[in-house]
Amino acid sequence: MSNIREDGLMKLITFNPFRTIGIPKVSYIKPENMFKEIEKIKEADYILFPEYWQVNTLVYGLKKKIFPNISTYQLGHNKIETTRALQAIFPKNVPYTQILGKDNINIETIEEEFSYPLVAKEIKNSMGRGVFLVEDRKQLRYYIDNNEILYIQERLPIDRDIRIVYVGNQVIGSYWRIAGEGQFHNNIAKGASYDYDNVPEEAIKLVEDIARELNINHAGFDVAVVDDRLYVLEYNVMFGNEGLRNIGVEVEKYIQEYINNDPDFTPSNPTFPRAS
Repeated sequence: MSNIREDGLMKLITFNPFRTIGIPKVSYIKPENMFKEIEKIKEADYILFPEYWQVNTLVYGLKKKIFPNISTYQLGHNKIETTRALQAIFPKNVPYTQILGKDNINIETIEEEFSYPLVAKEIKNSMGRGVFLVEDRKQLRYYIDNNEILYIQERLPIDRDIRIVYVGNQVIGSYWRIAGEGQFHNNIAKGASYDYDNVPEEAIKLVEDIARELNINHAGFDVAVVDDRLYVLEYNVMFGNEGLRNIGVEVEKYIQEYINNDPDFTPSNPTFPRAS
């Protein structure tokens, strides 16, 4: 069953034109012009890549279908939301993590639980920004002084991780990200390299299970392998596409296919029946 109308049109609006290049007949509205263009938005069938501040209004106020879906946005909004959901559903696949308020911490307790080096993260960031390898008390104190909420995680003995990209209802690509010699970060933006060989099937299966269980439809998952055990480090809703482009994977084609075949979709103000 296709959602494309008999006139060949589906009314799509994007708030992020760079992520929808290649999807035909999409109208672009600047996020800041949302309320100026509210009538166009009301008539749209699908809204693509709204900013987070727009999501509740679009979904709960205007009853619009959005992509990525609202559970993807809400669970991926920051590392705390992601981690707590994973700890509840997939606890064996989460590195040991403590999420603490800075006013209720004891440095000695953190040192005792984690030892050095440990990993400290800012709760909202991506591409390796805001992820720190903390090697002593001075560095830990600096992190605490500069963050209201503390996200502290065990340091895993890895020099690489796997980026697994899930779009719509399937994994569309995967690859290893290998840190540069002597480097801590595995992010491509931080100088890591790609390797497309020998991505374990069990890692792909884990991501499929997580995405379906949590109703996530657009995310780049970072998975580490330690002694045959899989750890999900995080997932990013707005992931980089370079690693996929290198192997000819065009994300927008999967987005278009998913929207066109969404079984829960009903056109706004339909003038044509849904074509089969």
